[in-house]
Amino acid sequence: MKKVIYTKSAPEPVGPYSQAILIDDTLYCSGQIAINPETNKIVEGGIVAETNQVIKNINALLDEAGFSFNDIIKTTCFLSDMNDFAAFNEIYAKYFISNPARSCVQAVLPKNVKVEIEVLARKI
Repeated sequence: MKKVIYTKSAPEPVGPYSQAILIDDTLYCSGQIAINPETNKIVEGGIVAETNQVIKNINALLDEAGFSFNDIIKTTCFLSDMNDFAAFNEIYAKYFISNPARSCVQAVLPKNVKVEIEVLARKI
């Protein structure tokens, strides 16, 4: 059964998509960027501040659906500049301690953000 996951603790979608979709025991989270849901503005402070906000947004979606970071099995990470990889990876490693499968690529991102992360989680 398909269930749309929505929380005010994560940013409103900026287009025609859901924050996340739950199908059976699998959660598909749309890519999260560094929008603070309280202000609806991109956080300032570079890659470290943006990565921390993205992770807060992911955590809000996981919480709403009854999942945790340990349930994440795959991430897709987009960086606007691969020169930010080391700083990004340092923050990422603090939260994704279960070491899910991951892709990380350079891309042009919405709203000129530095990072976007999408996750796939599954209850096992």
